[in-house]
Amino acid sequence: MTLAASDRGVVEPSGLMAHYEPRRPVDLGATLGHHRRGAGDPCFAVEGGSFWLTLRTVAGTATLRLSPTPSGVRAEAWGDGAGEALHSVPELLGEGDDWSELDVSAHPLLSDSAHRNPGLRLSRTGRVLDALAPAVIEQRITSVEAFRAWRVLVARHGEEAPGPGPARLRVSPTAAAWKRIPSWEWHRAGVDPGRAATVIRAAGVAAGLERTAVASRGGTDVWRRLRSVVGVGEWTAAETAQRAHGDPDAVSFGDYHLASTVGWALCGEPVDDDALAELLEPWRGQRQRVVRLVLASGFRPPRRGPRMTIQDHRTY
Repeated sequence: MTLAASDRGVVEPSGLMAHYEPRRPVDLGATLGHHRRGAGDPCFAVEGGSFWLTLRTVAGTATLRLSPTPSGVRAEAWGDGAGEALHSVPELLGEGDDWSELDVSAHPLLSDSAHRNPGLRLSRTGRVLDALAPAVIEQRITSVEAFRAWRVLVARHGEEAPGPGPARLRVSPTAAAWKRIPSWEWHRAGVDPGRAATVIRAAGVAAGLERTAVASRGGTDVWRRLRSVVGVGEWTAAETAQRAHGDPDAVSFGDYHLASTVGWALCGEPVDDDALAELLEPWRGQRQRVVRLVLASGFRPPRRGPRMTIQDHRTY
């Protein structure tokens, strides 16, 4: 069957296979890549031009494969949650993400990036804990450390992905499973007690957090609910809202590289978070879109200064 984008951005799927025809071009790599936690992410894989994702729905676990076609995207799903997985495809691929009010014509780099990346969309998963848990794990450490910890914990406490697909695919842990992980396994994965405790606290209020994504693309109330979890700060809330809610204004202030990268791209020099906020202020309400255009532009700042040191949290 065909999944046709409706005016409301809602599609009723049927069966385990469907074809989605978006109203606007969608670049699968640029749109979905923001969900990938490193090349070895057990919940995300790319093979033969197809994108594989695992997800947990009310009905159960699911494996979703998305493949580009001349007229849209072929969607296939397996598992008890296959129907819900197909239903999520439009918003996963940016249905409802409206860029029409974003004006970047005055900035050459942004204007060029928007022209060269017409298929870039802000994806919305609607699954808050699945975005929040890895964001907490990534706090204050390098990507190498964080991605390894994510692989270790999902492999040990997640579930085997249903259906075909890459053998390493797993479904991320349930809220109950996150709460059951013993301290020594967090330690073995390289996650310190503070971050482990934050994930466990978030899992304890997961039902309330998930409700924030039912019909919202972010905003003040979502931000307040995310920040109400002790240990979830501005950076973690932004990283979560970007993925779970598709928040067009969520900026990851506090990121080790972001302010410098965006500063170099927009004004030719590195900046701190305060200056980044000032730079992005003209686009308030759409600041995440501007950040994504910078990152999609291919711009890279000059390599200067020390690299962040990888620490072994398993040694204490």
